[in-house]
Amino acid sequence: MEEKKASLAKIIAAYAIVYIVWGSTFFFIEEALRSFPPFVLGSIRFIIAGTLLMGYCKLRGYTIFNRAEIKQAVFIGFLLLFVDMAAIIWSEQYISSGIVSILSAATAIWFIVLDKPKWKENFSSIPTLLGLAFGFAGVVMLFAEQLMTDTIPAEERSQNITAMVVLVLGTIGWTIGSLYSKYNQKPRSADQKKEPSLNVMVKTAWQMVTAGIAFTLVASIKGEYSTFDYTQVHSADWGAMIYLVLMGSILAFSSYIWLLQVRPATEVSTYAYVNPIVALALVYFFSDHQVTILQIAGLGIVLVSVLLMNWNLYKDNRTFRAIRYRKKLKKLRHMAPKSSIPRIIEVADFQRKEKEKAQKKEKSIS
Repeated sequence: MEEKKASLAKIIAAYAIVYIVWGSTFFFIEEALRSFPPFVLGSIRFIIAGTLLMGYCKLRGYTIFNRAEIKQAVFIGFLLLFVDMAAIIWSEQYISSGIVSILSAATAIWFIVLDKPKWKENFSSIPTLLGLAFGFAGVVMLFAEQLMTDTIPAEERSQNITAMVVLVLGTIGWTIGSLYSKYNQKPRSADQKKEPSLNVMVKTAWQMVTAGIAFTLVASIKGEYSTFDYTQVHSADWGAMIYLVLMGSILAFSSYIWLLQVRPATEVSTYAYVNPIVALALVYFFSDHQVTILQIAGLGIVLVSVLLMNWNLYKDNRTFRAIRYRKKLKKLRHMAPKSSIPRIIEVADFQRKEKEKAQKKEKSIS
């Protein structure tokens, strides 16, 4: 996708929303759980968010129905927004949102392990292998902290470990859903081509509605709705729910989609490094949970692992190439006689322009 020009102020604002709001949703889920049962929380959040987003898409004139693409959106939404989010919400009943955010950041591990078509590339890359080792080490540290601590009863410790295992299984569900979305986009048949393709926001609206329906069914089967009394919900917890719907599901997602259209995907993916830091900071300053040295160390190791596992993508990123180009040009300026500097710049600019022309030609052919 060709990147569009956008004002610097809008880009900064969008990044701030994606970095801070998405990072804060872990904390606000834990806050909302004081009044909402876990599956009721997911039910209300995604039914409202999905309905609002679908309504917005309708007002924008987007196509809402396409049977084949809705089927895919339903399956992906079930894995990404129900399985993974159910694991996050349920586990936050027992472990802090800080630990949940760190384990969620370690999702990159499962992309390396489960992405079979890229096994040869991934497992022959030293940075990727190092990142995988660091990632597992960070996760093991968090589990070890729960196993080795003597400050909480054995029963509570066992429940915490169970919650962490459930969370890891949820991140695997997210990975499977993401890989399915990546590799199972079948070519459209002649009949399907007659129907307009769905906009990415419409697909996400269907995913949210799917998750909301799944959460509602589970909440009803578990009896959560039969015992839930909305009049007993504290106003602060209603505020947390509204924040999750409007800020987390609508505003942050819209900013994320917009950034993907105007900035490189590898740059946008940096939210994965900032979100757990934001979550851990909110836990430290605004909750009763302890933020231990081991948790901070585990976070650092997991973030380093994510960086290493994405190193091959980052080194080929346009921004990194531009930095390397400027450094090389600066070095040449210092090495060359002053009279030759204009010629060096001229040659470098010519090479850059020729390279850009070749890249545009390749894109037009593909």
